[in-house]
Amino acid sequence: MYVVECHDKSFYCGISTNPERRLKEHNERKKAAKYTRSRRPVKLLFIQKCGTRSNALKKEAAFKKLSRKKKEIYINFIF
Repeated sequence: MYVVECHDKSFYCGISTNPERRLKEHNERKKAAKYTRSRRPVKLLFIQKCGTRSNALKKEAAFKKLSRKKKEIYINFIF
């Protein structure tokens, strides 16, 4: 699971086996998520290894349900 911060200071959470490659796609390619294409540039804030795709999807879903304040605490607590 990874989290990027968009130019407008919003967060985008996703999963990838290669977050650095995905960050490049978010910033440079049409393959970027629709959400991030209009909010470039984005910067990588957080990476969390999850072991399996299933675990990554569960962590992503849980993260997306958090309030912004709780997302900030989660990101800062892990680092």
